Amino acid sequence: VQLQASGGGLVQAGGSLRLSCAASTNIFNNNFMGWYRQAPGKQRELVAGIRSSGLTNYADSVKGRFTISRDNEKNTVYLQMNSLKPEDTAVYYCNKLPMTPWGQGTQVTVSS
Repeated sequence: VQLQASGGGLVQAGGSLRLSCAASTNIFNNNFMGWYRQAPGKQRELVAGIRSSGLTNYADSVKGRFTISRDNEKNTVYLQMNSLKPEDTAVYYCNKLPMTPWGQGTQVTVSS
């Protein structure tokens, strides 16, 4: 498995989801890992990132609602999404920097 995201689903506005992304060791080790999303008709965008040190950054649209974390033992990065809004609806992917080929994303749908 290179990159495989999971944990998406259908949730009502205000609800929560936790996404997981399992990565191969050669991709995960010491690399910046990011969660990206792509909504229909829109470009893919970075929503949250985490360095190997644990330093994080977030897009303004998700600050205070989303939390990114990583488990270096499990080569997994997580995205806790709270207070979800309909505009968060998208396919969510993870990747490192420098980027590697995209893996499977996970669909998040937030109903109003």
